[in-house]
Amino acid sequence: MNNKFDIIVVGAGHAGCEAALAAAHLGCNVLLCTLNVDNIALQPCNPAIGGPAKSTLVREIDALGGVMGEVADATYLQMKTLNSSKGPAVRALRAQSDKKEYTRYMRNILENTDNIWIKQACITDIKVKDGEISGAVDEYGIEYSCRAIILTTGTSLEGRLWIGLNSYDGGRLGERAAIGLSESLRKHGIKTKKLKTGTPARVDKRTIDYSKMTVQPGDEKLSFYSFKPNRPIRQQYPCYLTRTNEETHSIIRANLDKSPMYQGLIQGVGPRYCPSIEDKIVRFASNPSHHIFIEPEGLNTYEVYIQGFSTSLPACVQVEMIRSLPGLEKAHIIKPAYAVEYDYVPAVQTLHSLMSKDIKGLFFAGQINGTSGYEEAAAQGLVAGINSVNYLNNSEPLELSRASSYTGTLIDDLVTKDIQEPYRMLTSRSEYRLVDDAQYQRFLDKQENIKKEIQRLQEAKLPATEGVNNILAKYGEHIENGIRLAELLKRPNINYDVFRELDDDTRNINLTKDVTDEVEVLVKYDGYIKRQLQQVETAEKLEKYRIPANIDYSKITHISTETKELLEKIRPTNLAQASRIGGVKPADISVLMVMLGK
Repeated sequence: MNNKFDIIVVGAGHAGCEAALAAAHLGCNVLLCTLNVDNIALQPCNPAIGGPAKSTLVREIDALGGVMGEVADATYLQMKTLNSSKGPAVRALRAQSDKKEYTRYMRNILENTDNIWIKQACITDIKVKDGEISGAVDEYGIEYSCRAIILTTGTSLEGRLWIGLNSYDGGRLGERAAIGLSESLRKHGIKTKKLKTGTPARVDKRTIDYSKMTVQPGDEKLSFYSFKPNRPIRQQYPCYLTRTNEETHSIIRANLDKSPMYQGLIQGVGPRYCPSIEDKIVRFASNPSHHIFIEPEGLNTYEVYIQGFSTSLPACVQVEMIRSLPGLEKAHIIKPAYAVEYDYVPAVQTLHSLMSKDIKGLFFAGQINGTSGYEEAAAQGLVAGINSVNYLNNSEPLELSRASSYTGTLIDDLVTKDIQEPYRMLTSRSEYRLVDDAQYQRFLDKQENIKKEIQRLQEAKLPATEGVNNILAKYGEHIENGIRLAELLKRPNINYDVFRELDDDTRNINLTKDVTDEVEVLVKYDGYIKRQLQQVETAEKLEKYRIPANIDYSKITHISTETKELLEKIRPTNLAQASRIGGVKPADISVLMVMLGK
């Protein structure tokens, strides 16, 4: 308690919470510093967890012992499976969260975890001795000693808010910026750059006419994120859909001269996959309308979130824009939309462990690495928390491969590619489409049930009787001869609901929906899976070619100067990583392979 800690986590957003919990669960004494203890695990933008690719990250976090999935399952207002009519590779779970309840639930977990000490303070300086972290200093001049620091500062570093042509210091609306730490990092040789993001306005739900909108209900059959048992069944609340129109677009076009982005006042690059509404109107000028989703922020608040309507136009213009939307003609705005520009640390300066290449014991996770999204942040925070403990224990770092997880893909992309815009996890980014003992045993039990069920389907045979074909005809299918259930399941119109009509054994076995869903995917896509496993095997061969840490690329012949510069900048640890660096050609990899072979 004499200001001596094993690890200091700076920032208590989604990355910071996972980092602190991981380190504490592994036995380290952790100081968790935040600008505002009332905003722990805040959802400052969309009050939701999951979506395409992101839902996979949440489940990976849960499988590795993190808590985001548990908290999302405990605090949802609505659970909805997106892309349910499409193939399983693009289906995604999304939880609309009760924003305040999510924060309370996460804070309760932190406060009831041994080894975590929460403090409201801004860290302004890091202490480095002989190239290693030795401590930190806060805004009050209080010094702390530690052997590792995890920076999870979100949008706070030198944050600046923009509403119209006016700007204010701040990391989020109503919260101050973190001043001083960026300069400390630069003093120690860490390069920083600027990024930009934004969030829509919040309106009073009592001033919304929902009858002019399309209701968006949750799922009747619930799915969850966490593998843990006894997940709560809560009442579902609807979201609503409205649309922009020509009046909305005209208002925006007439006021572009008041946009700080279009006036060149904001230097940071914004997220391509979550553009502002003015960006949408300009870039997609031929589109007469854009979807806008109206989503509740919680049961005990009138605040409603307007998804898809992010903007940095002046507040008075925002009133006109919002009131042009069907159902929002009389809307009262509680909080205006705004943009925020902030410092980040390009992650090419870090290892796959998320530790700095230049300062031992200094880790980065979340938006400070150039990412966008709660889920991306939490996944990085968990890995950074685990690896900070591994570093203190002189253990091998946890480095997840691209073939094993979206988390591995996310981190590999960050540290091998020079990210120029906020990075968002997408299914297309992965070339290959998971604790405590009790939790691990549940996972093993599930895998055993899947294995036994696939074996049963491969052995059980369905006769070509008139009764069977009468049932199959309802689904556009027919069989001339007896057929094994596994072969029948490969047909596009056949699933377990059909099996329960056809087969007594299927009706009688007690398998959960998550087991039957996975069996269905494994059987239907067996050929594709085998082909992808071959691709994984090829990639893993390159992983085995380790590149020495002290290699001097300038002395290697037969590769271009440009390639040498890229390799020197990223310093990959194996040939697989080298092959993913933009600008490095297959011929260069062949040269390196021969050289390493010798």
